[in-house]
Amino acid sequence: MERIVVIGGGFAGINFLSKIDTSKYEVKLIDRNNFHCFPPLFYQIASSGLDSSNICFPLRRELQKRKNITYHMGHVKNINTEAKTVTTSYETIPYDKLVIAAGTTNNFFGIDGLDKKVFGIKTVAEASYTRDEILDRLERGAICKDPKRRKELLSFLVVGGGPSGVEIAGALGEMKKYILKREYPELSPDDVNITLVEGSDRILGAMDPKCSAKALEYLKSLMVDVRLGTVMKGYEDKMVEFSDGHKEYWETMIWTAGIKGEPLPGFPEKYLLRNGRIKVDEYNRVIGLPDVFALGDISCCQSEKYPNGLPQLAQPAIQGARCLAKNLNRGEFKEKFEYFDKGSMATVGKHRAVLQVGKFVMGGYIAWLGWMFIHLISILGMRNKVNVLLNWTWNYITYSTSLRLLLRPKEYPIRRHWGD
Repeated sequence: MERIVVIGGGFAGINFLSKIDTSKYEVKLIDRNNFHCFPPLFYQIASSGLDSSNICFPLRRELQKRKNITYHMGHVKNINTEAKTVTTSYETIPYDKLVIAAGTTNNFFGIDGLDKKVFGIKTVAEASYTRDEILDRLERGAICKDPKRRKELLSFLVVGGGPSGVEIAGALGEMKKYILKREYPELSPDDVNITLVEGSDRILGAMDPKCSAKALEYLKSLMVDVRLGTVMKGYEDKMVEFSDGHKEYWETMIWTAGIKGEPLPGFPEKYLLRNGRIKVDEYNRVIGLPDVFALGDISCCQSEKYPNGLPQLAQPAIQGARCLAKNLNRGEFKEKFEYFDKGSMATVGKHRAVLQVGKFVMGGYIAWLGWMFIHLISILGMRNKVNVLLNWTWNYITYSTSLRLLLRPKEYPIRRHWGD
């Protein structure tokens, strides 16, 4: 029986596992986390709207339904395509076929040391850490007697006008407009500065300009300052330097400006594009490497319609994974992967969302309901679906949540394997 090693348990990896024929293949899944998560809702963890357990599902529980599939925890340390092995923090696993679905990480565009100075929402851990820091600033601001220092503490800069940036900025705007007066009576909305900067001439650049205009309108209604055509150049000692040369103080910077392929130690660089993505053909096969495949955000399938590769969204990952599994089950590559665009959406807060399907564009309450429904049915696990629905319903009625808890992890004893 041939062995397939899958790197990554995200949308691509989990959908591939759900469709592969385990009577023909032995499958081993490698992931640094022992859970599958739902990245579109990371911003709600960061803004205290949801608990991380609501959007995470144990991989072992998902895989126990299938025979011949095993989970292996570990960071990938080396991929040897000649020896056909994958070495993790703890073991070396040989493979007959390799499926890389490792996803993406933050792209800081060569700005030195920025990864150690800004907050992100690219992983559950990052989103949880960002939540703690946002709450920390609000609590410290509430007891600060110096008006100037209070405004500094409560300055939040969101860099990047894509869906993640727009959604976290909107969530912070809702906190500023609706939550402060209820839970932080010591603070005034005028004390809080929430600004989103985007280098291009509009936010949500991948969507229709009507969606961009509507989202901009929503953000302004939530007291969020939006600066277009603004590029960040550096960040040192809380001072942000912009490309036009001027500098400003920002206590908390949330980075959503770009992504790149997750680093793959040992993987031949000649098969990687500049942004860390792996070039594949229409069957998701890595061009030039037999028995190696790439799926999801880390893959790049170029075509006339998508010269820069498919969009790095959930649907291309899901559809591509199912197509690859079907071809492998068949034992021959007959079915080309053709991406069917089911549309795009983003939310900016309660009753505020934009939705695009083809040329059809919608905004407002109906789009917001559609956004909630699609995200709710996409989360793994009935318990998670119920918990998310209950949280959303309670927040909708009261604008209150029991999740604004500062849960700082202990530093000691040091666990060296965290860095593996």
